[in-house]
Amino acid sequence: MPTPDPILLFIKPLNNLGVPYMVTGATACIAYGQPRLTHDVDIVLELDQQHIPALGPAFPPTDFYCPPEEIIAVEAARAMRGHFNIIHHESGMKADCYLTGDDHLHRWGMSMRRRLAMSGEPVWLAPPEYVIIRKLEYFREGGSEKHLLDIRGILEVSHTALDYSVLNEQIRQRQLSNAWNKIDLPDSVAEI
Repeated sequence: MPTPDPILLFIKPLNNLGVPYMVTGATACIAYGQPRLTHDVDIVLELDQQHIPALGPAFPPTDFYCPPEEIIAVEAARAMRGHFNIIHHESGMKADCYLTGDDHLHRWGMSMRRRLAMSGEPVWLAPPEYVIIRKLEYFREGGSEKHLLDIRGILEVSHTALDYSVLNEQIRQRQLSNAWNKIDLPDSVAEI
């Protein structure tokens, strides 16, 4: 039996519900940069009160683990860092769902997200500048070199699609220069 596409497993129900979202994390890094393995899909969601009770039926318990409505409501009420997981039973694939809350970068990313098609299904992808900034923050927090490698991959493949003024401003505002300076920049962007 073929392995289900990890993105479409989670995106089709969100599209059907009309939940605003953007795919980010390693999946976005793969889309903008170099291929690599990932075991989950990171999705930023903008949930409103009508979406919360609809998530359970959209991800039926016969096929998915989806947290109870009460848990999702608690996470959605958080101003920052609201989060929950949805897991596909058969494949073990997981969606890490992050909620926009009052996070200005999440909100900016949602306003600048990009639409692409995958197997005929629309998929909303976080803009590459957002992905780079988040990866720099994750590197600063945890020190994992994979984040710098992901950024380098985006810079190598998608350097002409980036808005460097936005990127530089966010790096400055979020005090990420030290992390940025640790990236082995490709020649195409070394002058930034």
